[in-house]
Amino acid sequence: MKRLGGTAMHRTQLAIQPEFSPLRPDVAFVFPGQGSQSVGMLAEAAAAYSCVQTTFAEASEVLGVDLWEMAQQGDAETLAMTANTQPLILAASIALYRAWELEGGVRPAMVAGHSLGEFSALVAAGALQFGDAIQLVRLRGQAMQEAVPVGDGAMAAVLGLDDALINQICAEISTGDDHQVLAVNFNSPGQVVIAGHSTPVGEASVALKAAGAKRVMPLPVSAPFHTPLMGHAAMVLSDALGSTPLADPSVPVVSNVTGEPLQDAATISEALIEQVVSPVQWTRCVATMRDSGCNHFVECGPGKVLSGLLRRIDRVAEAHCIEAPDSLRAARDELHIESPV
Repeated sequence: MKRLGGTAMHRTQLAIQPEFSPLRPDVAFVFPGQGSQSVGMLAEAAAAYSCVQTTFAEASEVLGVDLWEMAQQGDAETLAMTANTQPLILAASIALYRAWELEGGVRPAMVAGHSLGEFSALVAAGALQFGDAIQLVRLRGQAMQEAVPVGDGAMAAVLGLDDALINQICAEISTGDDHQVLAVNFNSPGQVVIAGHSTPVGEASVALKAAGAKRVMPLPVSAPFHTPLMGHAAMVLSDALGSTPLADPSVPVVSNVTGEPLQDAATISEALIEQVVSPVQWTRCVATMRDSGCNHFVECGPGKVLSGLLRRIDRVAEAHCIEAPDSLRAARDELHIESPV
């Protein structure tokens, strides 16, 4: 992977620094993944916080692509291309985290990200430099799209069915390396995503409906993310991570793969590689943060997908979205944070 240049901009490392503000043991930050993008995202935040366009400018310089123009003027299809979506959402998430810092927001006790969002969480926790992360997710997105020919893979969301039954039905339909379907996103109780080769995903969709699923909805993607079919992408990412500096995170980063905290640099690279071919255990991630005392979850990125999932996972925990200036300040007020002087 191309190493970052010598500019101060590229060497900037975003981290939850001890001098940032007091750590709140009841607050966790969560960062969204692919699917949260939209044309015109963060326009309001950019008008209020100069750090938004500055962050996009940093990412654009690294990639040689104007990400801000793409986010504001591109069409939905362009934004949905995996190689574009991943750096766009990472840049948006870190831009909002910087805005939170400017508003004097508290330090979270834990962070986590859904799939791609795990890179945002690692940047926020100081384990991964922003410029390196932008290059990694662009490479990750390209490799994931190339891993399986367009049309050969599929994904579908399954609503209203028990996890164990979904796993059982997928296992019965999977008959070999060229005929696989698996549960890959355990997003919340009653919401699971399956993925694999197109034909068995279709067969599983029919079987899951017959088994009592309320709905089974095909997702508008062509690549079966978080399955063993992503093995090529995992190898590409592994090679890139081999030349990427990682640091111990300043706060625990909860792993998608295990639902357990990552607390040192030695385990981060392995977790990111394994994540490409393994299910996202989001329900377990939230449970870990709740068990650790976090009952306020700040969704830092475009959209409100994770806030919606949180309400399905734990009705007691409180969700706060900070996509726009009004919602960011509302979250600050709800957490009883005084405005910076």
